[in-house]
Amino acid sequence: MFPGSDDYDVDIAIDEEDVERLLTVMPADVEPAGELTFARNVFVPLTTACRYTCTYCTYYDPPGQASLLSPEEIRDICRTGAERGCTEALFTFGDDPDARYTDVHDQLAEWGHDSIHEYLRAASEIALEEGLLPHANPGDQTREQMATVADLNASMGVMLETTADVQAHGGPRAKSPGQRLATIRTAGELGVPFTTGILVGIGEDWRDRAESLLAIRTLHERYGHIQEVIVQPVVENERWNGGTPDLATLRRATAMARAALPEAVSIQSPPNLAPVRELLDCGIDDLGGVSPVTDDHINPDHAWPAVEELRSIASAAGVPLRERLPVYERYYREGWCPDRIEDAIEAADEAGRRFRAVLDDS
Repeated sequence: MFPGSDDYDVDIAIDEEDVERLLTVMPADVEPAGELTFARNVFVPLTTACRYTCTYCTYYDPPGQASLLSPEEIRDICRTGAERGCTEALFTFGDDPDARYTDVHDQLAEWGHDSIHEYLRAASEIALEEGLLPHANPGDQTREQMATVADLNASMGVMLETTADVQAHGGPRAKSPGQRLATIRTAGELGVPFTTGILVGIGEDWRDRAESLLAIRTLHERYGHIQEVIVQPVVENERWNGGTPDLATLRRATAMARAALPEAVSIQSPPNLAPVRELLDCGIDDLGGVSPVTDDHINPDHAWPAVEELRSIASAAGVPLRERLPVYERYYREGWCPDRIEDAIEAADEAGRRFRAVLDDS
């Protein structure tokens, strides 16, 4: 049904009645959340190399310019984050660097790694040693790649973005919705608590948005692993002049996400990219990861708000603000976490006490 589905053996059938029903949803049809949550994290951009060249993305650098954080840099970032009370190390990088990135591959080999996923595993070990829980968002992954790192991550994620074939993904190395869906499916098969989402304003239409949300719901119904769905607007930047969705569009898209997904799945609105105060009645209940230490390296022109600003947002909604871990509480309580993550949370050291304090407040 979706572009690339046959290539990746993705079997997702969307009921037309569900699509039509979702297309009628407006903000007045959903209830505001009873609380807002957020995670305190550090952003660790492992590499800016990416095999894709999406026209809205400022994160990737071309071959010859892409950087790769050293183990020492990773440790410094994680240590600073732990000292500032963070609980999450958010690892990001562009999807598997292809053969054009010879410098990146040479550097990985010099450090003793055959692949970027092997290096991600080493980086996750560093985060745990420094008292943070890893949450990796490394784009599309095969089962082998995800299995390489899943046992050292509290949760993982990838943005679906859209199930549509949009020009913004065009070119010889275009993203495939089928591959994105296969990655989300793989996380379910491996029992990984997962974050995904839609990107609003990259050329998709309302039917595409409805179908994307219903595809996410279908995978969650099979595996129960989707902990949150982000509704993220594309924003103007040096590579994207295709416009930013207006408030009415974001309000309707957010309400559609809330209506499409089970209540237990959180709806996240990123406060540095979206007008969150104007979306509070549209069903959002999470403000995502916010860093007191590092920039949003994917959207460097949009600074994270301070935690005090998040408290102000929650106050405007008349609801409490609660900190959470990168793995949602129900997944931890139900035994989804790998042994290394459980051990880190249950440890008697300062980091373990910090993790449990967040859980105890929930």
